[in-house]
Amino acid sequence: MLIEIDHIKKSYGKHVALNDVSLQVAEGGIFGLLGPNGAGKTTLIRIINRILIPDEGEVRIDGHPLTDEDVEQIGYLPEERGLYKKMKVGEQAVYLACLKGLDKATATRRLHSWFERMGIDGWWNKRVEELSKGMQQKVQFITTVLHEPRLLIFDEPFSGFDPVNATMLKEEILALRDRGATILLSTHNMASVEELCDRIALIDHSRVVLSGSVRDIRTSYRRGRFRICTEGADATLNLPEGFHTEVEHADYGETTFTVDVPTGCTANELLQLAVAQTSIISFNEVLPTMNDIFIETINQLS
Repeated sequence: MLIEIDHIKKSYGKHVALNDVSLQVAEGGIFGLLGPNGAGKTTLIRIINRILIPDEGEVRIDGHPLTDEDVEQIGYLPEERGLYKKMKVGEQAVYLACLKGLDKATATRRLHSWFERMGIDGWWNKRVEELSKGMQQKVQFITTVLHEPRLLIFDEPFSGFDPVNATMLKEEILALRDRGATILLSTHNMASVEELCDRIALIDHSRVVLSGSVRDIRTSYRRGRFRICTEGADATLNLPEGFHTEVEHADYGETTFTVDVPTGCTANELLQLAVAQTSIISFNEVLPTMNDIFIETINQLS
């Protein structure tokens, strides 16, 4: 494991921000840190960055307690962005890169490459205040990853991005993972969690309430729902009592049904019933989305 978070506790006066939180983040993947506002995610992220010190417990990297020197291996993009508005974009980016240990020549070379790739090279000599919010976020993303840290922590990285730029950012995050970076992603965008994350932890009221691989969690919440696409825009599907069938859509010579099966019914049994009545184009189980699971889990704990 790259990062081990072991029985962390943190309070602010009488408010308990983290209560006995333990997590493990494997090297080379994307780990989603989820939870409602005020759950304790940002406090945990600040502890990993040694901005805060826990009251109890410890954070380990490569098996040893995290030190200030280890923080040099971390790139952190906080939810609350912060650039010097009056400085020129390129000048500020070079300055921030040098704070991370890069020499000026290396920083400038890497920055021009990143700026070109993300479509902001023409803004090098503009003041930060002249950039849109999305452009400023691109600059901060670049300065976060420029020194090629082992661990990247992104707190709500897609906030404020339009769909095109959000997709670009997702592609860059996946590329960073493929080049060996470990990524800790905190976001409320559950669709992005399904697209990007290998594993997640859900924190609520200062505790970890759900953790594991995205696939295993979605499978564990399965509800016996299936989607069947059949030939014919006017196709019908008459199933025995206990099955709940709805037409999802019907057009272009096809009809798609969603079917909730009774307890104990298998996918094979449903398929046999459907094949006996109509020509099947596709058949698949509908697993709950991470958004559904997030809401259900939080509501159960409220």
